[in-house]
Amino acid sequence: MGLFMDYGFYTRTGGREEVVVEAGQVPASAVDLARSNFSRELKALRRSFRYNEYARIEQEMHPSGFFAKLGWAVGRGLVAIFTPLDVKLEEAGVLPKLRPSKQIEALMGEDAPRIVENRKKLASLKLSNKKVWDREHARRAAEKAAGKPEPGLAVNIPYLSVCVLLDYLFDNRPIQRFWFLETVARMPYFAYTSCLHLYESLGWWRAGAELRRVHNAEEWNELQHLLIMESLGGDKNWIDRFMAQHAAVIYYWILVAMYTLSPPTSYAFSELVEGHAVDTYAEFLDENEELLKSLPAPKVARDYYAGPDLYLFDSFQTSMPQRGTRRPKINNLYDVFVAIRDDEDEHIKTMVACKEGEVQESLSKQREELLKK
Repeated sequence: MGLFMDYGFYTRTGGREEVVVEAGQVPASAVDLARSNFSRELKALRRSFRYNEYARIEQEMHPSGFFAKLGWAVGRGLVAIFTPLDVKLEEAGVLPKLRPSKQIEALMGEDAPRIVENRKKLASLKLSNKKVWDREHARRAAEKAAGKPEPGLAVNIPYLSVCVLLDYLFDNRPIQRFWFLETVARMPYFAYTSCLHLYESLGWWRAGAELRRVHNAEEWNELQHLLIMESLGGDKNWIDRFMAQHAAVIYYWILVAMYTLSPPTSYAFSELVEGHAVDTYAEFLDENEELLKSLPAPKVARDYYAGPDLYLFDSFQTSMPQRGTRRPKINNLYDVFVAIRDDEDEHIKTMVACKEGEVQESLSKQREELLKK
């Protein structure tokens, strides 16, 4: 069933329980997809109130400060209103009888003790927002000293908005934070390929075909990061999925507009986001090294980084002088996050090459190396 017994989580996103992506599966019609999605999300929303996942989130976050406490007080009030209302509507036959999530089944089998132990370790993972920002400020100060220009307001405002949102919504919840981050991290590459497709269809620009292949490979890489976070329970809460998916749609259209007006500006924005991701993962690795090394690597990570087909994995790394030179080792969860951090660093290099118009030269060098073999 796609249930990886290391952690026992099902994915809650995309209309499937399996974390894996089936090869070549064709979707239903948009009407059928919308109908099934509405039914699924309504059930998940009801569960979020009835089984009060918000109380668990509040306990994980330990909110402090006036506005944080006020927000959670309002949230508790909404739960107190909607929970009995849902029960009454169910008893009246307006809503179907609600049952616990299928994920509960994972805690009833022979693998339950190992799953429970691994989940306890996951729940104890830490990430300091302050230390992440300290890393970023130190890195950007070094870049400025080296002569790199500061990004303008058009780039900084949306970038800082995303970062503040991450800090506020996911304090003390690093896996959920990473899942949100990887959800929105795919949007630049969707936006870039959409614009390049449009330009080619209009007859404006066909020279972007190779660039489109690179961005497709980048999106595929971010998808694998997303699947890894889902296998660790990153999308288990309805409210997190709601926030991430709506933010991603807004983010996509902002990036389409940005790329249409100025591709270098859009690449500069993505460079900032990927830089923040590198700093975040690096701090996470330092804070949790021993614990991460005691946890198993999810199957989806082993399949991606150590699988037989690494064409797309190689394709997004334009800084490599020769394809196939980077092969991460995946023995535990620490190795997985090292690989993800290094992937994000490769995305930065590709974004810089695109922004500065050097990506064509990088791709030409890789092609020349391939022809020598």
